[in-house]
Amino acid sequence: MKRASSADRMSPRPLWLFLALFAWLLATAWVRPLMAPDEGRYGGVALAMLRSGDWLVPRLDGLPFFHKPPLFYWIGAAAMSVTGPVEWAARLPSVLGAVAGATALYLFLRRWSAAHVALLSTVVLATMPFFFLGAQFANLDMLVAGCIACTVLLASGAALSKEREEPWRMLLAGAYLFAAAGLLAKGLIGLVLPAMVIAIWCSATRRLSLALRLALWLPGWAVLLAVAGPWFLTMQMKYPDFFDYFVIRQHFRRFASSGFNNEQGFWFYLPVLAGLTLPWFGWLLVPRGKDDDARCENSDVDRLMWIWLVVIVVFFSMPRSKLVGYVLPALPPLAYLIAQRVFAGRSPDALRTRLRATALASAAVCVTCVAAMAIYSVPPGTRLRLPTGMSIAPGERVLMLERYFYEIPFYWNLREPVLVSDDWQAAARDTRDNWRKEFSDAGRFEPGRTAATLLDRSRLAPWLCVPRATWIVAPNTAHLTNAWLVRARLVAVNDAIAAWRFAGSATSDPHCLGSTSDATASGAIGNE
Repeated sequence: MKRASSADRMSPRPLWLFLALFAWLLATAWVRPLMAPDEGRYGGVALAMLRSGDWLVPRLDGLPFFHKPPLFYWIGAAAMSVTGPVEWAARLPSVLGAVAGATALYLFLRRWSAAHVALLSTVVLATMPFFFLGAQFANLDMLVAGCIACTVLLASGAALSKEREEPWRMLLAGAYLFAAAGLLAKGLIGLVLPAMVIAIWCSATRRLSLALRLALWLPGWAVLLAVAGPWFLTMQMKYPDFFDYFVIRQHFRRFASSGFNNEQGFWFYLPVLAGLTLPWFGWLLVPRGKDDDARCENSDVDRLMWIWLVVIVVFFSMPRSKLVGYVLPALPPLAYLIAQRVFAGRSPDALRTRLRATALASAAVCVTCVAAMAIYSVPPGTRLRLPTGMSIAPGERVLMLERYFYEIPFYWNLREPVLVSDDWQAAARDTRDNWRKEFSDAGRFEPGRTAATLLDRSRLAPWLCVPRATWIVAPNTAHLTNAWLVRARLVAVNDAIAAWRFAGSATSDPHCLGSTSDATASGAIGNE
């Protein structure tokens, strides 16, 4: 009889593992301010959802924001309803996605592999700098990565269980549930990518007939449609252009076209995965042990993990636009493959010291990266604070000139949308992926609200020459191209941006910005 290793004997219970992962990932989620633009954008949309009370329509500065579905915002808004606008609450959706994916990996491997492989795979995953930082970042990538991981692992577990005549229906229902969550987290990839992984794995392991039965399981589709269907249907009924924008433009055109952010070559994700998973990635370069028989025991699991890894990397390598976080769903299978390589023909007990040193080194890299980001990656909007004793009174407004600072509404705790001034006709013609395009796209869904939010920068007098104050946030050089700013009081400034308070006009004088020629010249300079 084979003697259990110390790792097998000390295998943690799922609840304690879940709590340990949650504590580890949340412990530093409050340390640094939200980064611009992504964290400020998504944290701000979640806060706006809470402030407005509209839990159906995600809004960027009051305008419908359909780049992504609402699950991230629902979780963030619910957390901030308890805590207020704090960083860790804005990042909680990412933390929960990471914890769910890591816990699912552990449970799957504990059942279908060895306990020591399950434990090490989870430790490798949780202490990978790439995974840790993804869980500490308030955007949608880690949330959908967790949903994809849960879907793949539950569906494959259901397939293996059904073959062995073990209970499988709850596992498959869970797979459909997490697929629905993936749809609500980031759209079609939450369903398409797990389906691709499972279909290719079943084909490679001669389970196509089983895959077809699982894919056509009607109770599962009932779960998926009941969870994800109502939001998509409601948005299409409320906004007839929703399908074209959300599905055609944000999925298919974004995948196939150029002009979006960060265009890179096909090879981009290979150095990303190698570099951001150090020091664990170094174990893949260590030669195998002499008695490597583990592969024969777990060939189905090995094939699943290899296919999962390759599908994710190849899929996101095809489009020209590549962001680092897109490939986060590849980390769970990579963690397993590293753990398998570590134990290839070696005793877990004999490796204890080296593994502990690698885990501690990797954890230290994680914490060091967060500390470095807290010091060196502080956006200018976070550093722009109103002087002590000054605040924005009820009825006063905030106007942003020449740029939208995503983090300002979050850190100033604004309860109303701000006015944004720019050349919006030019923004509508722009095909590049930037903040102006985001607002221009959002404005198409509610023209009335758009007209009261997005202001032409050459026609500001009707909005500023009123009997109430307006707080103006702009680059600290804005006074050079907007001569009327000399009539406003400078209240805060840093190395990038500044804030002014414009008192307005008690008599609604349309010339409160200066002469007509001055105002026109100011607008013309700003449009150059």
